[in-house]
Amino acid sequence: MDKIKIEKLTVFGNHGVYPEENVLGQKFEVSLVLYTQTRKAGLTDDLECSINYGDVCHFVQKFFVENTFKLIERVAEKLAEELLLHYDLLQNVDVKIEKPWAPIALPVQNVGVEITRGWHRAYVALGSNLGDKKAYLDEAVEKLQKHPHCQVQQVADYIQTEPYGGVRQDVFLNSALELKTLLEPQELLELLNQIEAEAGRERSVHWGPRTLDLDILFYDDRVIDTPSLHIPHIDLHNREFVLTSMVQLAPWHRHPVCNRTMKQLLDDLKK
Repeated sequence: MDKIKIEKLTVFGNHGVYPEENVLGQKFEVSLVLYTQTRKAGLTDDLECSINYGDVCHFVQKFFVENTFKLIERVAEKLAEELLLHYDLLQNVDVKIEKPWAPIALPVQNVGVEITRGWHRAYVALGSNLGDKKAYLDEAVEKLQKHPHCQVQQVADYIQTEPYGGVRQDVFLNSALELKTLLEPQELLELLNQIEAEAGRERSVHWGPRTLDLDILFYDDRVIDTPSLHIPHIDLHNREFVLTSMVQLAPWHRHPVCNRTMKQLLDDLKK
């Protein structure tokens, strides 16, 4: 990924834990690394194909003037978020905020916070076998699309499938979607659980009937195993309906553990 760098932009802001910092304000130095693709701009000499670093500097200054936070950790987090949401060509950003006049009553050159944030690609499975199944799936897609830190990229066709897991119940309506998100995996899980709860999801029977079931299938190429979260989804390679949806969305996507593409996994399952 190409980089555009802005180093030690000096701005003035009213951020700090102490009341006098919020009233009097102080100097901050902001350094950014903007991760984007500059190839097209380099070939065409067209500023519209890149990120205007001058515009970014004025954006940062405006951000510092219009906001007041106690912690520079919050300043860095919010600035990264605002930059990623505002600039379509920005994929990732390093934000470094230094505070040369930190009121700590000791000689120090400066204190600072440095973070890296960016967009992630996740794939989410959807299912319902109670009530108006299509309405539940539609509502889940709409809520994800409306969330400020999520962008639904594409949704697979809705397909009817037989229940999985041996519990006698009605047929399911299933699908999957590709999601661009700023949320970390645990944060995304919490959002999906919230959407399920709003749809009246009850977890009384394992693999039992449900109004709405939302599962993270993949999150970038990460492999995560915690008591509450398994990525990739632990059983997706055995579920034809999941692989069918994934093949429609991203047949080339490679399982980071099995090292097989979605199409290869589906072909293997059908043998």
